Amino acid sequence: MLGGKTVIQPEVMIRGDLVRSIQSSSSSSSSGTPNNTAVAIGRYCFLSRASCLRPPGRFYKGAFTYMPLRMGDHVFVGPSSVIQAASIGSHVHIGARVVVGEFAIIKDYVRVLDETVIPPNMVIPSFSIVAGQPARVIGEVPEGGHEAFELRDLYKTVGNNPQPPAS
Repeated sequence: MLGGKTVIQPEVMIRGDLVRSIQSSSSSSSSGTPNNTAVAIGRYCFLSRASCLRPPGRFYKGAFTYMPLRMGDHVFVGPSSVIQAASIGSHVHIGARVVVGEFAIIKDYVRVLDETVIPPNMVIPSFSIVAGQPARVIGEVPEGGHEAFELRDLYKTVGNNPQPPAS
């Protein structure tokens, strides 16, 4: 599911084809029913070239299943990044060649620097700057620095009628 004004550049892979099997609790159905994994991407997101969004997976009630991947509004994913997070908040900037491990949770207004490796199940608090392999919080977004997360100007450089960004 894509929100409005989302840009998906060439070679981006969104793995929405991975199947979830949900065990039914009713006695009428004895087998798990397949259900498509929800990959939800908010508004004004930008997925850079060769990035990959892949829902996280785990064993649930004896069967391997993929869980939903939720992405908020104004999320920038840098080139060649691999995202397997359970949830990414709004106004998040993910740099180039970043790996986000399974079931990681990234809150709002987070900046992930280039070549960071976020381990599985890590929770990154709001207004954090994250770097390293493995990732750790190295600072926080300063007050008034929230405008840098707005992606509307970036969209003026994309499409059939590119406009230079306003200086």
